[in-house]
Amino acid sequence: MARGALVLLLSAAVVAGIIAAADGVAAGENGFRLHTLFSTECQNYFDWQTVGLLHSYRKVRQPGPITRLLSCTDEQRRSYRGMGLAPTMEVPSMSRHPRTGDWYPAINKPAGIVHWLKYSEDAKNTDWVVILDADMIMRGPIIPWEIGAEKGQPVAAEYGYLIGCDNILAKLHTKHPELCDKVGGLLAMHIDDLRALAPLWLSKTEEVREDREHWTTNITGDIYGKGWISEMYGYSFGAAEAGLRHKISESLMIYPGYTPLEGVEPILMHYGLAFQVGNWSFSKIEYHDDGIVYECNRLFPAPPYPREVQMMETDPQKRRGLFLSLECINTLNEGLLLHHESAGCPKPIWSKYLSFLRSKTFSELVKPIYLSSVEKSRDTDTKERTILNENGNSHPKIHTVFSTECSPYFDWQTVGLMYSYRLSGQPGGITRLLSCTDEQLKSYKGHDLAPTHYVPSMSLHPLTGDWYPAINKPAAVLHWLNHAKIDAEFIVILDADMILRGTITPWEFNAERGRPVSTPYEYLIGCDNELARLHTRHPEACDKVGGVIIMHIDDLRKFALLWLHKTEEVRADKEHYKTNFSGDIYSSGWISEMYGYSFGAAELKLRHRVNPNILIYPGYIPQPGVKYRVFHYGLTFQIGSWSFDKANWRETDVVNTCWAKFPEPPNPATLSQEDENIYRRDLLSIECVEKLNKALYLHHQRTCRDQGENSDQQLSRKWLRETEEEPVDLKADVVLPTPRVKKLPADWGNKASGSQRSWLVAVWAFSVMGFFVVITIKFSHRRRDGGREKANKDKV
Repeated sequence: MARGALVLLLSAAVVAGIIAAADGVAAGENGFRLHTLFSTECQNYFDWQTVGLLHSYRKVRQPGPITRLLSCTDEQRRSYRGMGLAPTMEVPSMSRHPRTGDWYPAINKPAGIVHWLKYSEDAKNTDWVVILDADMIMRGPIIPWEIGAEKGQPVAAEYGYLIGCDNILAKLHTKHPELCDKVGGLLAMHIDDLRALAPLWLSKTEEVREDREHWTTNITGDIYGKGWISEMYGYSFGAAEAGLRHKISESLMIYPGYTPLEGVEPILMHYGLAFQVGNWSFSKIEYHDDGIVYECNRLFPAPPYPREVQMMETDPQKRRGLFLSLECINTLNEGLLLHHESAGCPKPIWSKYLSFLRSKTFSELVKPIYLSSVEKSRDTDTKERTILNENGNSHPKIHTVFSTECSPYFDWQTVGLMYSYRLSGQPGGITRLLSCTDEQLKSYKGHDLAPTHYVPSMSLHPLTGDWYPAINKPAAVLHWLNHAKIDAEFIVILDADMILRGTITPWEFNAERGRPVSTPYEYLIGCDNELARLHTRHPEACDKVGGVIIMHIDDLRKFALLWLHKTEEVRADKEHYKTNFSGDIYSSGWISEMYGYSFGAAELKLRHRVNPNILIYPGYIPQPGVKYRVFHYGLTFQIGSWSFDKANWRETDVVNTCWAKFPEPPNPATLSQEDENIYRRDLLSIECVEKLNKALYLHHQRTCRDQGENSDQQLSRKWLRETEEEPVDLKADVVLPTPRVKKLPADWGNKASGSQRSWLVAVWAFSVMGFFVVITIKFSHRRRDGGREKANKDKV
């Protein structure tokens, strides 16, 4: 797994474009958290490019505002005519470097972005940024999260000619030459990444520009050997210094004149190079000081018509490339034509070419290209997204996911959940989202415990250094959505510390698109106070939910970014960790991820159907008549002097220690039935732990054959074979176990390897005294480190 993928996951942000879409806001209206930037100077050359880019931006309905970063000297500004061409922020010109006197206008791009980040109010209300060059034409909306950008891993176009990433140039100018990506042109990234990168982009540009000894073509790839592409290297070296690895696309951007890849529809054209169609050609350099923007009804020379190209080229792929060249210049001319009309120019004289630009034929040829993964998921054949029930009726296809880390603690939970999943009859597939560091993966043994999607760990936040493993849950869901092929219509999200007792399906619990189902987390009091008002625009939509989640895939795709972003936001809000704000009895911010879920859903106004009958905590008294589908053993529970606390097993490797198990709960036959509620509660507690132990036994039976079994373990195996469980009977209130079928033989396994029987004898001999010593130590330890105990109860 690439290390750059880790940062990729980092705080993929709230993206108000998604919020606005969910609120019914059309593209381009206020509320988007996506901003497009491009850099220009006060010259005619950039003015006609600005007209073309702005026209295509409006045509494709790019979400969010756009800003031109205009770098002008005082002399240029006095005579400049183009202030009204685009929404503009003036930035000080650095064309003439104030310190070195070097004339290098390309440095205005990083300098302008640094200025925008520092002084623009828009930058304070932006989550994602798309950075373009002025000499570009958009063919479709460029939405970072739809093209794969994530916080920590921007998306960029390939600039393969930057050979300095492979030689001494990178070694001289970055501490991390191995991270140097040959990218440029199209840049889509999270605002936090841009804030980290921009100063480095500027300083590295200055640094490379001053390194005249290494301007030569064989080192840089600059065919002129003049250091003109120093700004491009400044970007690549700055990104390497910031630890940013890019998703590099060969298909999102194309230079007119190039042949597109088969089956690929680029969404951006970069006319930085000369191109031609037949005897017609275009080169932007020929129009370097052309005032075409200010000359009424003047356009660039008309290219051939599409039907002429049809006859000119027989190869389908090359012909597609020629059509893109036509589209580029025709869109530029269409933009100029509309600009002249808006500037009050007289009506142009009719011509065949003007008629073509205004025709339905041209309009059809240049319709925007949309690459939305959400739309793709909606276009999937509905037959592939349905399953049949026992009566032959169709139901939407579902998939179950749960999040874990590379540790023994999560491995035994995984074994338990997977056993109960197979037993429950839960329809659809299941995927473990496994968050691990590269170092952890080197020694990790549990790869085959469940179908697994590997996710870079965010336990230690790469930007803030905050240790918060709970953030891996939303980060992992986001990574899975972006990288896995998912054909399910509904997703069921569980925690690892759960045992399934029956099926959890959207048709049983009335989940719909726009109406997810979840279970109540009433202790999330921040939904009722200042915490919600601080962290969501719609505090009235904040639901106190968590644990089991049933959500439509389209809702989850919109929501996952918000879940992650809001988790980071609440985690950073240390001022409101207090119990009276959050309900966290330890005031440690550990339940930030839970609030991230609730606040993220509130941003989208996703109101939940809250069902208290899906999940129960062992140790809680069950409601009469309720057929609970899930045990969530996130809290300590006990029966008499016996107790179970998952936190006690955080460091014990019961999965890879042959025949290890948890201490047996009491025999159901010994339970008092004087209080029916307590009796039913204790039966459920026994059922939970016995399922965990059965899961471990079957796992050891598969993996520990070479270590053999003693006679008692053989009896256990025979007993398990004879009493194979069925899914829980949902017509019954609780499963009423008998001592024979529910009580495992006392010593089919133990918690430690080695001399098992002698260890058990010693434990039995000192059972009473040992139990109270352990309990005393545990409670003492818990008082000393209450925060850690809460950490161990993640996902309660």
